[in-house]
Amino acid sequence: MPRLIVSIDGVVVKEVQLTRDRSTIGRRPYNDIVIDNLAVSGEHAVIHLAGGQATLEDLGSTNGTYVNGKAIKKQVLVHDDTVEVGKYKLKFLESDGNSAPMALANGAAAPMVPEGAPTEPAPVQSEGPRVRVLSGVAAGREMMLTKVVTTLGKPGHSVASIIRKPHGFDLSHVEGEPVATVNGVSVDGGPILLKNRDQIELGGIRLEFVEH
Repeated sequence: MPRLIVSIDGVVVKEVQLTRDRSTIGRRPYNDIVIDNLAVSGEHAVIHLAGGQATLEDLGSTNGTYVNGKAIKKQVLVHDDTVEVGKYKLKFLESDGNSAPMALANGAAAPMVPEGAPTEPAPVQSEGPRVRVLSGVAAGREMMLTKVVTTLGKPGHSVASIIRKPHGFDLSHVEGEPVATVNGVSVDGGPILLKNRDQIELGGIRLEFVEH
């Protein structure tokens, strides 16, 4: 199934599966792929799936739609194409590949809780890197860090991501205010390598990184 990897300034924000024949991209909340950035038009572009092909079409956006650095009006996408919409980049991948889907925070419900999370506090895990929620309505829940990117926070407000790298797990700022902190140190100066029992604060919610 084709998908888009959405990033800004080199930080992956989310992953979107293209399951519909027509997927709209824009700033307005009714779009299939919402990109909350002033450089993005309310209805910016659309991706059509037909005949085994994905075709990107600009919808008369103010700042244009680009594929691999070139402005387009309508173009068939191929694997690994990079679509630029405002300051965001959308990497087009034709199939799922081997990367894990992202765990996105559900902004409509309790902050810091990924979609599909259980309604009751999860039992404490005996092993594996994870983030434990220490405060708020989701206190006691844990998010196992099994994916390449785990996004935390409320979209459009304070959002951060934990990225699995060879050397460990980095916490990076994605968007919004206030910027996340690790043990009181803001990540606005760049990613911070998480260590066991580090205390994270994001949008008024306290979390703890557990390495094992």
